[in-house]
Amino acid sequence: MIAAGRPKVEALLFDVFGTCVDWRGSVARQVADALPGVDATAFADAWRAEYQPSMAPVRAGQRAYVPLDDLHLENLHRVAARLGVTAPDSLNAAWERLDPWADVVAGLTRLRARYIVAPCSNGSIAMMTRLARHAGLPWDCILGADIAQDFKPAPIVYRAACAALRLPPERVMMVAAHNDDLRAARAAGLATAFMARPGEHGPGQSADLAPTDDRDVAARDFLELAERMDA
Repeated sequence: MIAAGRPKVEALLFDVFGTCVDWRGSVARQVADALPGVDATAFADAWRAEYQPSMAPVRAGQRAYVPLDDLHLENLHRVAARLGVTAPDSLNAAWERLDPWADVVAGLTRLRARYIVAPCSNGSIAMMTRLARHAGLPWDCILGADIAQDFKPAPIVYRAACAALRLPPERVMMVAAHNDDLRAARAAGLATAFMARPGEHGPGQSADLAPTDDRDVAARDFLELAERMDA
């Protein structure tokens, strides 16, 4: 459980890509179906590598807010052109059909019995809703980038999610497999929980294998998180 002296947590917010769902394996499988002959895993990695750079102009105020769906589509065609192939627009829906890690649905169900649970993702409300239906994620509501009109790790994203729940940040916990996400959430006043996902980027992953800063909770999976949170 979180350290004594902290205010009682009433809601848990979750990063989604990597923390809740296996984006790499799921996207690669769908790329293989849509683009036979392409190295599907390399394509998935290249597509994901465009993720942060595509959001950077929005965070910097150089571009108006654009839903991640649209950025993903731009990135899809950028990667396809670089690799000399033509990708159908329909492949962009791969990000709405990501499979959950094996522990996620059962862990979220336990946590939801005691806490409000919601995504705080850079994905749009539309994307997160369809993804939740595909993966069986039992959210109470959908929060994140569309609410804030900005992308994590901008502080407004975490604070807007708390405000939407009418809770002060100290009564909300951010759960993520990424230390930079948690560092920003903590700076915004939220409690934090590190969720290890050593397979997110494949067997060569070297970052985010363990928490690098103080966290209120660290867990191996969502079931251990539920135990640590007395759910």
